[in-house]
Amino acid sequence: MALTTASVAAELEAASKVGDPAADQLVSDLIDNKEVDGVNALFRTINKLGPGQDLSQLPERLAQFMREAAAPPPDWSEADVKAAEGFFAHHHGEASMLQGTVGLIGTYLSPTGAFTLRSTGRLGGVEGPGRRLSQSSRLFIDMGDKNALRDGSLTATVTKVRLVHASVRQLHKKSGVWDYAKWGEPVSQKYTTGAACVFSTQILQAMRNLGLEVSRDDAHGFMCAWHYVNHYLGTPEKWLLPKNADEVEALWNQERDKEWMKTDDGVFMTKQAIDFYKKFLPPGVHDAYVAMVRTALTDKYADMAGIKRSVLDAAGKPLAAGHGVLSGAAGGLLGGTAKKAVGVNPYKEVLGIASKAFNEVERHALTHDEDDQPQMHQELGDNR
Repeated sequence: MALTTASVAAELEAASKVGDPAADQLVSDLIDNKEVDGVNALFRTINKLGPGQDLSQLPERLAQFMREAAAPPPDWSEADVKAAEGFFAHHHGEASMLQGTVGLIGTYLSPTGAFTLRSTGRLGGVEGPGRRLSQSSRLFIDMGDKNALRDGSLTATVTKVRLVHASVRQLHKKSGVWDYAKWGEPVSQKYTTGAACVFSTQILQAMRNLGLEVSRDDAHGFMCAWHYVNHYLGTPEKWLLPKNADEVEALWNQERDKEWMKTDDGVFMTKQAIDFYKKFLPPGVHDAYVAMVRTALTDKYADMAGIKRSVLDAAGKPLAAGHGVLSGAAGGLLGGTAKKAVGVNPYKEVLGIASKAFNEVERHALTHDEDDQPQMHQELGDNR
């Protein structure tokens, strides 16, 4: 059983009050015994989870947790895996870049999510964008690796993210200052499934908004991948995203405007992210890139995130739909390589440039301070 449009409102309300008891108990103990830093170092040696994986170097209670976490969902199928591989074979670069930009910005549009991220240790400090991206990039990259859903590599990455979420919950709980009545559980099951929506169906919508064609089979494959990720994040079956792309889009369209709104935290972190990406883009491309992000999100949600409008917005939107004339201004900001043309999508070139540049962003995020794996937090910080 998974979420449906009929049950979603009541289920999400219940999910907002629930964490991940198994992970929470383990991580609380690791924090109390000051074992987090040591476990984080060991995380870098665990690249796969599955039958026969040697976990003997881990504390036994952590090894047992990871063995249990590696169990596949009951509806795992080879057909789903092949469908997921089909999507990534066609769209991995674009999807990864959009997940790391449009997707992360989407998580900032959740007031609870934005507040949680901004108030959590290193994720909210000066290095926030790089740190936040480093926690996600390994997942985005691993999802597209062939056999990732078979060989246990994706399972290992997602299980580490699951423990990162638990560390955020436990540190807020131990701080004594988290407002449970206002915010619900930190990184609740509602937030986890909502984030899975942002990184799946919201990305498919972004690709459509940018004029990129994704077949129904590929869209189904992407949703299968996120259904499995949702499972390995520790989400109970009743709150898992369905595999059907149309069903998930209907759920998301129904609930998004109840969950997304403009907040100071969200605008702050979006600006951090946009400024962070800028230094990795070639000269002259940044304005076109920002216009692409606006088009991917649509004006309504881009305005919520505080993303600035530009002359390129008006030029690009009809072109992304496959008609109109590319303006000279837009062509110039694409590095001078785009020409006036009827029916040309300017964002296809920007997507290519941005995807290549985003490889550098991800490399930076994954190598900065050797933070190449999701890492739990031992303590909270506050940059507010």
